[in-house]
Amino acid sequence: MAASSTLPVVYIPHGGGPWAFFDIGMPRAEAEALKAYLRTVRTLGKTPPKALLVISAHWEEAVPTVMTSARPPILYDYYGFPPEAYRIPWPAPGDPALAARVRGLLGAAGIETAEDPERGFDHGTFIPLKVAFPDAEVPTVQLSLKAGLDPAEHLAIGRALAPLRDEGVLIVGSGMSFHNMRAFMSRTPTPAAEAFDAWLGETAAAEPAERDRRLERWTEAPGARLSHPREEHLVPLMVVAGAAGKNRGSVPFRGNVLGFRTSAVQFG
Repeated sequence: MAASSTLPVVYIPHGGGPWAFFDIGMPRAEAEALKAYLRTVRTLGKTPPKALLVISAHWEEAVPTVMTSARPPILYDYYGFPPEAYRIPWPAPGDPALAARVRGLLGAAGIETAEDPERGFDHGTFIPLKVAFPDAEVPTVQLSLKAGLDPAEHLAIGRALAPLRDEGVLIVGSGMSFHNMRAFMSRTPTPAAEAFDAWLGETAAAEPAERDRRLERWTEAPGARLSHPREEHLVPLMVVAGAAGKNRGSVPFRGNVLGFRTSAVQFG
């Protein structure tokens, strides 16, 4: 069991574009169920988080890169929506001290890093967290994925960041457990989504060494490449699992996005 002061770590589905605030064709029942789950994220720990560290599927760099701005802008990294979709506010403050701590932990683990003082919150962060933390009161920092998307490297990144859980930082991996854009556009449900989702739940609940082994070899899972033709939306889970340590996981949300099975995973 985690100590009462140790925050959980969580991998959340962030949906598509500005789905929570504009109609993107997502059935109302699906959207409301996902929003209801996201509202629980702010109360996952026994005490509210002092800060958020978000690993979003929508930022990749040559080395893990952390945003350092005290006042991060919004990066409206979607297209084809009404003008109002490009004025959605979420003025959460940054946290340069947390950014430095992240770099220090990764550096101590032998992981090269960089920083970006201009990067803004992409939609993998500001859309789901505007639902979870509507007052934007919690300092938030984004950390990029590493180009190449190697599962073992991202598990190692998570392990290095694990001490943050005892420092009041909620580590959030933001992606989608099913992310096949061609399938989403076809609106034709595939058994691959159900098979991969079942594997994901079993993997999260496994003994940690087995969990990590399975995640490193995720392409062997049933429906793997049909669920993730490219794995950037899955790899934030690797960081979260690495930070989970000995905590086994659970699936606090299992719903649908555009008809395809989609889950959240929590450890601790």
